Amino acid sequence: MSSRRSFLKNTILAGTAISTVPSFGFNIIKGIAPGDSQIIGHGDYKYKIHRDWAKMSVSQNPIFNCHEMQMDSKGRLLMLGDHTANNMFVFDKSGKLLDAWGTRYPGGHGLTLHDEGGEDVLYICDSGWGQDKGGVWFEQAGTVHKTKIDGKLIFTFPDPRTIGVYTHDMKYMPTETCVGPNGDVYIADGYGSNYVLQFSHKGEFIRKFGGMKNENKEHNLNQTHGVAIDYRDKNNPVLVCTSRNEHSFKWYTLDGKYIKTVHMPGAFVCRPVLDDDNIYAGVCWSTTREGKNWVRDTGFVTILDGNNKVVSNPGGEAPVYKDGVLQQMYQAPKPTFNHGHDVFVDEDKNLYICQWNAHRTPPIKLERV
Repeated sequence: MSSRRSFLKNTILAGTAISTVPSFGFNIIKGIAPGDSQIIGHGDYKYKIHRDWAKMSVSQNPIFNCHEMQMDSKGRLLMLGDHTANNMFVFDKSGKLLDAWGTRYPGGHGLTLHDEGGEDVLYICDSGWGQDKGGVWFEQAGTVHKTKIDGKLIFTFPDPRTIGVYTHDMKYMPTETCVGPNGDVYIADGYGSNYVLQFSHKGEFIRKFGGMKNENKEHNLNQTHGVAIDYRDKNNPVLVCTSRNEHSFKWYTLDGKYIKTVHMPGAFVCRPVLDDDNIYAGVCWSTTREGKNWVRDTGFVTILDGNNKVVSNPGGEAPVYKDGVLQQMYQAPKPTFNHGHDVFVDEDKNLYICQWNAHRTPPIKLERV
């Protein structure tokens, strides 16, 4: 977290300097132009960029960072952010803003939507990161809440320090959740102590795994930013977790036993998003050709096939394999994104990209071509 903390402090002036962008809040940096209609991506996964998809005014509905997006049973797109004037934005597929609500999540970060007996429920992670009225970053304990689709609280998951799972001096700053086939909820403590915490659907603690202190270092998780259920083998669902500082995805059984690692060289990947046989992920930062990390306005989107092979990097350079080994990946010379944080895939295989630290701009739509 020290790297993120330093980055946040160093870039806050840059982030606020463009906070008054009118109307749709275009990204006019590093050659990214409002009217840019370029096609990005590789192979069978190419996309036309729609920067003005979100039909909204950021002066009327302010945005800080766009973190994650889900679609409810009515076909509405819900996007969680961290501006306490409106944590949640609700769009239709055309980009029309239907609603905005929520003021309690200054660190709004992780959003999971789950069908529970025919009713949509949300799992909302507040990571604990936020800004005070003076624009100074602070960190505090994070929280995970189960709510109704309109944000009404059902219950809050316990802080692991209050139930004897963590010691009192361990950080708890959760970033993501997912719901298993039996209703168990997995919480990724990505900015805290790097464990995955497993609870029952009632909020009862079951186990923790991951962390940074395993005898076999391959079992460790380092910035456990995302977590998802991988149903691609229908007879054997497993858990896929982000180890972002290791540029990796790691697979575990549903009871926390390590299975394998897929390395993503140069890509600080966010949560894995599964759709059919593919995994999609935002790349929040990418290593530069000079070998530097945590550089402002780096990153792209990455797509893996059913064999966990990278097949496309929209906004990045084409993936290259040598002797079956994925080589270092880089942002494209003409960048598309600031920091890709999340990907939502609709039924037409279009992508909606939420960005972190992107000058207070709304999500970008990538139309599949």
